[in-house]
Amino acid sequence: MAHISSLGAGIFSYLDVYSGSTDPASEDAAGYAALFVSGNSADIDRMPSVREFPSIGTPANIVNVPVYGQNTSSQIQGQADAPTLEVTVNYVANDMTDFHTLIGTEVYFRFMMCSGAVDLTTSLGATLATSNTEFYFKGKIEAILVNPALTDATTATVTLSAQSDFFGPATIPAA
Repeated sequence: MAHISSLGAGIFSYLDVYSGSTDPASEDAAGYAALFVSGNSADIDRMPSVREFPSIGTPANIVNVPVYGQNTSSQIQGQADAPTLEVTVNYVANDMTDFHTLIGTEVYFRFMMCSGAVDLTTSLGATLATSNTEFYFKGKIEAILVNPALTDATTATVTLSAQSDFFGPATIPAA
């Protein structure tokens, strides 16, 4: 696999949303990746102008338990909570229309980190010329809150909920 193999900023990171009616053939990275192929391009949108991404992946399943008489809590294995998934975007209303219509709808997400720019139309099921790492999950766009600003660009906070485990890191091998 051609995962990113050197330290660097996540300048080329993307969040793609598949909103088609087809479910994955299997509940794993390969099944989810198959949704993001060129035949489904009409059902795929890339979140525009992302400023900040949340942490992506499976959280630790550790729970802190206070113990009477101890200075520190003990840690035990427990149920992991899904991370808070809030994406901050530069808000341009025309670019976000499709995402507003998806609020509350179950969709599939692909979070892609690349070592170079990737055009959505060439990254759909194609072999990429850049190293990349991808995570997939099923979820919902729960809210889009617009944050007007007088001194900076208007932004929006897009809140996502995870409805499945995170699958990845996975990749489409670089050419």
